[in-house]
Parts: sequence; C-alpha cells; structure tokens
Amino acid sequence: MYCPCCGNVVLKKFENNKPVADFYCEKCKEQFELKSSGKKIKDKIVDGAYVTAIDRVNSKTNPDLFVLQYTDYKVRNLVVIPKYFFTPTIIEKRKPLTATARRAGWVGSNILYGQIPTQGRIKVITDGEIISPEIVLNEYQKASYLNVDNIEKRGWLFDVLNCVNLISEDVFSLKDIYRFERLLKDIHPENNNIKDKIRQQLQFLRDRGIIEFIDNRGHYRKLQ
Repeated sequence: MYCPCCGNVVLKKFENNKPVADFYCEKCKEQFELKSSGKKIKDKIVDGAYVTAIDRVNSKTNPDLFVLQYTDYKVRNLVVIPKYFFTPTIIEKRKPLTATARRAGWVGSNILYGQIPTQGRIKVITDGEIISPEIVLNEYQKASYLNVDNIEKRGWLFDVLNCVNLISEDVFSLKDIYRFERLLKDIHPENNNIKDKIRQQLQFLRDRGIIEFIDNRGHYRKLQ
C-alpha cells in the first residue's frame, strides 16, 4: 500500500505488538492502524479498550485508520479514514466483561463507523476494483480542509456535516437543516442555541469549500 497522505510508494510495517499503529510512512511520518474483517463492514467496528481508545482520540498522535474487508483471501474493500475525523462520540463503550470472563470487568469499545462523515471515508478499493491513487490522494487532500484540532469544535462540525449529507438534494435551505435540530440537541444537550450553532458550522463548511451560499434567503449548494 502507498501512503494516501503524500503518495510515497510503500508503507513500512511497525514491529509486532506496537501499541496503536501498524504501518508508517518514512517520507511524511504519518502512521496508520489497520482493522480488517472477512465480513461486510457495517456501522460498528470492534476496537480495543475503551479508555485507551478515548485517550487516543484526544491525543495528537492518533493514527489514520485503514478499514479492510476481504473474501476468499482477496481484498474486496479498503477505506482510509484520516485521524482528524475521530471524535469521542464515535467511540462507543461496550459492557464490561462478566465476572466469569478471563479479563473480568474489562471494558471494550466500538468505532461507530457509520457516524463518520462520508468525506472522511476515502475509498481505496471498492468491490475489488482499485481506485486510481491520484484520486485517492486528491480526496485525502480535500478531506484535510476539515481538519480541526479542537475536539469539541470538531464534534460539532462533523455532526452538522452528517446532517448536510443526509439531505438528498444538492441544493438545500436553512429550513431543511433545521429539521435536525432535535437530533443535534440530543447529541449536545448542554447547548441551548442549536440553530446558532448550525449556522456557525455552515459558515465553516462554506469557508472550507464543502458548500456555498446561493443567496441571502438561506439557500446552500453542496460542492463535494
């Protein structure tokens, strides 16, 4: 596999049992973790210890994630998710292991894959067909426009972006996006100015080239 960040022709493998990451790029120093399954990737991916997963998301050394699905020893689908698309809300805490388990009380986690915006799920191989590396590198670069260091701001941005993605039409209005006010309130119960927050995130998405303002009557167009 080449590096989807800089295009370096091959990724190096870390030594076995290294915490978190599996591969790295010698050129740009980006690190990558690999999750693979022989089953179709759905909305959840089993991850490791919950505390470790949360600490990793909140750190600045969180690796990018490769999600690989194979059948009959052949790669069917491969997606890369840049590290800045991870937020604490997409890490789900699993129930502690029972008292009879070998690691009784251990708490694992799931990655809520379906809650990662489509802009952050960059396809490398789809249904066995290899996507052109030039396209992958371009999509990775476009995704970097959504890189936000602040975890709280990142959460709001991607929650609103997911709502925008749920609107089927390319052209939409504030009225359309306000229909998700209840959903966003459930995610952010401490915030009492949901509509103001929505407009703020739409402006950010406009500045990053994801959407554009069409007029002063609250109409927008998706650009990506």
